[in-house]
Amino acid sequence: MARDTFVLGLSGEPDNLNPVLGYAPDGGSLLFDGLVTRTADLELKPALAVELPKTDGAGTTVTFKLRTDVRFHDGTPLTSADVAYTYQAVLDEKNDSSLRSDYAAIESVEAPDPETVVFHLRYPYAPFIQRATLGIVPKQSLDRPDFNARPVGTGPYRFVSWTPGDKIVLEADPSHWNGAPAIKKLILAYASDDNIRATRMAAGDFDATELAPKAAARFEKTAGLTVYRVPSADYRSVMFPMEAPVTRDKAIRKAISLAVDRSAMAKTILAGAGSAAFGPIAPGTSWYDPSVQGSPTADQAQAVRALEQAGWMPGPDGVRVKDGTAARFTLMYPAGDSLRKELALAVASDARRIGVDIEPAGLDWDAIGPRMAKDALLMAYGNPFDPDHTNFELFHSDFAGQGFFNPARYRDSEVDALLEKGRRTADPTIRKQAYDAFQRRIREDEPWVYLVHLQHVYVVRGEWTGITPAVESHEHATGGLFRNLADWKPAA
Repeated sequence: MARDTFVLGLSGEPDNLNPVLGYAPDGGSLLFDGLVTRTADLELKPALAVELPKTDGAGTTVTFKLRTDVRFHDGTPLTSADVAYTYQAVLDEKNDSSLRSDYAAIESVEAPDPETVVFHLRYPYAPFIQRATLGIVPKQSLDRPDFNARPVGTGPYRFVSWTPGDKIVLEADPSHWNGAPAIKKLILAYASDDNIRATRMAAGDFDATELAPKAAARFEKTAGLTVYRVPSADYRSVMFPMEAPVTRDKAIRKAISLAVDRSAMAKTILAGAGSAAFGPIAPGTSWYDPSVQGSPTADQAQAVRALEQAGWMPGPDGVRVKDGTAARFTLMYPAGDSLRKELALAVASDARRIGVDIEPAGLDWDAIGPRMAKDALLMAYGNPFDPDHTNFELFHSDFAGQGFFNPARYRDSEVDALLEKGRRTADPTIRKQAYDAFQRRIREDEPWVYLVHLQHVYVVRGEWTGITPAVESHEHATGGLFRNLADWKPAA
């Protein structure tokens, strides 16, 4: 394989390649640039903007100045009109962007001159600049019927082709404003099954891939390959449908949380590449509230007491029963995800010891979606950027039942108020208090039972400079270790 060609083996193929519709909003795309980007220590730095923005004293007017040397891949110069269009398109209800709620604080966007963009906010929204990693598209791009599958951006790579279900081919933009990438041709090859990706990595089909920790273990001492274990805020958890007859009972959820052995999961299933999780905000971040930390080992005796105090008594087959309803439900997981499968099996095994019968079911996402109102799901989310990210949509009542936004249909007025308070003030002390209380409330109610936080594990072929691991989010696009692939260079 030519040294200037690089093949990435990825698990999740995007639905589209349009940032307006939700593609790589946290800066994980190589096709698009945002106004800002992140350093390896997660600090924000300018990208399409010449400097970090200026915010007025009220915290409601944010002004960016743009670089003047940026062109889209079709040769058109970037102007403030493109930036305004991008954000306005996200907010336009007719586009049905999955990101619209993330930018709800924006009242209007104006472009007073080609190099200036001014955002007017409805309230002082502290995470706004964190959201400015959104990729910028050319104005009127949504009027182009093929844009979602044949995008034009300003990123270090430009689009060549997409074979759905197989691969996306990109080529380096030699005139990129931040310099031409050393890797000239980039192939994003998709294989959802962990074992298939491991096999193809071993066969030499891939130059790099992300794998479940146990699948990556075989490469630890392989000549010419390097295994990277990168800390993340990414978690795996059980989402309980709050309107289903068994899982709507808090005693069931609390008992399962007590019964699962998180320590064993981290040690065996993650092969040590992770730790116990007890909430949606990861330890090690400034927003984490340590009071939610529980015991990583199982407490089956306490779990049984919780069930029996709530009236769940052993039935003739050993499965507990309350008011004629058996403590039995299905736990779904995406079929090709070996890590989630093992976690689902472990949860079912631990639950069986306390008389709760859980049936794991591996399904594709098309089958999972319609069943989330009645069946539990082994979920994955988490990011280290700001607690408003993801949590607002996952737990606020306004999003109950909106696809993968709040799929549990969780409704709690106290949580709603705390999430609103956290996003509507710029005062870091008030925000910290709100998110601490939010974490404690979720821990008490346990609409989700958090299992483990992951280290992300990658295998890379060859020697490269420019690889800069950073604390990662749960990222479905390129992202992760590969977010700055344009900076990688073959080692001398």
